[in-house]
Amino acid sequence: MAAVKTVSVLGATGSVGRSTADILLSDLKSYDVQAVTACSKAEELAALAVKLKAKSAVVADDRSYPILKAALSGTGIEASAGTEAMLEAAAMPADYTMAAIVGMAGLLPTIKAIEQGKCVAIANKEPLVAAGDLVLQTARHSGATLLPVDSEHNAVFQVFEPDNKAAIERIVLTASGGPFRTWPLDKLHGVTPDQAVAHPNWSMGAKISVDSATMMNKALEIVEAHVLFGLPSEKIDVLIHPQSIVHAMVEYADGSVLAQLGAPDMRIPIAHTLAWPARTRTPGKRLDMTGLSRLDFFPADETRWRALTLARQALKAGSGARIAINAANECAVAAFLAGRLNFTGIVEVTEEMMARADQKTPQSLEEILFMDQTVREQTESYILNTLSRKVC
Repeated sequence: MAAVKTVSVLGATGSVGRSTADILLSDLKSYDVQAVTACSKAEELAALAVKLKAKSAVVADDRSYPILKAALSGTGIEASAGTEAMLEAAAMPADYTMAAIVGMAGLLPTIKAIEQGKCVAIANKEPLVAAGDLVLQTARHSGATLLPVDSEHNAVFQVFEPDNKAAIERIVLTASGGPFRTWPLDKLHGVTPDQAVAHPNWSMGAKISVDSATMMNKALEIVEAHVLFGLPSEKIDVLIHPQSIVHAMVEYADGSVLAQLGAPDMRIPIAHTLAWPARTRTPGKRLDMTGLSRLDFFPADETRWRALTLARQALKAGSGARIAINAANECAVAAFLAGRLNFTGIVEVTEEMMARADQKTPQSLEEILFMDQTVREQTESYILNTLSRKVC
């Protein structure tokens, strides 16, 4: 009988966190949940903590603490709040930590989890984009194993042969193309937030859904793939694949192309990381090959999806540009979701901020955070000058 695995879930009330909880609940006797965290959804977090029999629950927003404490009264589950409490939860010893806090807010907790030297499943790509070198350095120092959760990178991970890395000609990340794949370019200016978050295949949070619609999600994944697999930009391709069945491919020098297929359900890559290096059953959807009539693939037009070009520019420019593309995009997406920026403005603002970015290489976590904050302030100022409203 397999040993019980200790688990923490950072960002438990987000889409990835809820999917992780779904897997844990399907076989709870095999897991001992240490900590669950959320930004501010105290009632939802408390309910989840009770179901998972977690030892502690933490909200980042201090204002939500009274709600969390009241909801967990009498359960024996420790309730806490604030930045320090979040970091303490991330640092709790656990065999497996799901790092699923959206955005750069997830960087410090992810680093804390990695410092414990166990398995950390990374679902928030932003720390890898903005601080990839630091994340890898921390993992090397602690001996931690980093497991990619993004469906595309998890797919590459499953068919990537490290011993044959020199024979890899390219990896291919697939993209659905989002809800506006076939829209005329002149119609994109008027896209609404409700339209942008309505992804045709995946059920995701608002920020990542907008990123998928602009293809910035795929752009960030190009940078993430470079960090995770050590391949240059020219060996990382993107294909439009509307069905979202083939999640990634690795092409080798002998002409072999290894692909990972699966239903568009995040529980599948999450389960892969949760059981790694073994396999486990999950409540995730199963792929019915007999029900597939076709699989389509198209080149990704980087003149249509400018974000892809920005990612390749960021890889060539270095750390400052990577910090900028991530921070500026986060702020621009927040402005769009708040109705303060048009859809096409997201990529336009990001490109402008990349052009203004400090190109020095940060030497510490503090420098990374300072450069990130500087870009955010510059992005806010840039949009304020146009719209006269605070956006992030």
